[in-house]
Amino acid sequence: MKEKIEINGEAISLRKNFGEDSHSPIDIFSLLHNNDDLTMVFYPMSSQMSGMCIKDRRNKIIGINSTSTYGRQRFTIAHELYHLFFHEDYKSIVCSKDLEINKDPQEKEADLFASYFLAPYESLTDFIKNKLKKEKLYLEIGDVVKIEQYYGLSRQATLWRLVNDGYLTHETANAMKKGIIASAIKLGYDDKLYIPTPEDKQYATFGKYIKLADQIKSKGLISTGKYEEILLNGFRGDIVYGHNEQEEENYD
Repeated sequence: MKEKIEINGEAISLRKNFGEDSHSPIDIFSLLHNNDDLTMVFYPMSSQMSGMCIKDRRNKIIGINSTSTYGRQRFTIAHELYHLFFHEDYKSIVCSKDLEINKDPQEKEADLFASYFLAPYESLTDFIKNKLKKEKLYLEIGDVVKIEQYYGLSRQATLWRLVNDGYLTHETANAMKKGIIASAIKLGYDDKLYIPTPEDKQYATFGKYIKLADQIKSKGLISTGKYEEILLNGFRGDIVYGHNEQEEENYD
């Protein structure tokens, strides 16, 4: 298995390839939406799965368990990016939701990469030292909330990282696994990071698949009926049938 410093370097390298710096929090959903080579599929999966990815010479597809929390979905995307860009000897991988179980080296590397991609080592160290003004083993629940809110991490991913980096003991981390939403609300944050995608939006496809469908329709290579069939297969009935008027944007 690779050393942590090497995986952190790979995370920073991919961030830069996507046009991001090596320090700031990132909007990983926007990052992928602006990549012409990736397709994201949101789908309710087993509670034991966080996501999966598939790649061949033409396609890179990331599947995200839409019943997991928003913070965990961000981590899952970063995890799958590692498989897509740094692991070459596979065609498809299904990934576990539990960060603490014993995994094979590639899965462990992907978990570390996801953590460093969302919160690079130097960035997190600086945040804890200079913004929270805390040292190792002195973090409190309020500090954990601020870290996960700043970097967009789930509570599981945050505690797992802080234990691995020596900022928390296992015993202290275990006490912070409950009352997650309440601990954030008390500090003035909303609960978006800790809740799943609403049920009516848990099926969706974004990225290359949708763009290709539009391109071949525009070139007259498929009929309107076939185009709509492709979109419906990708759970994009909103494009076929139009948006709900109550959900239309305001021009303000």
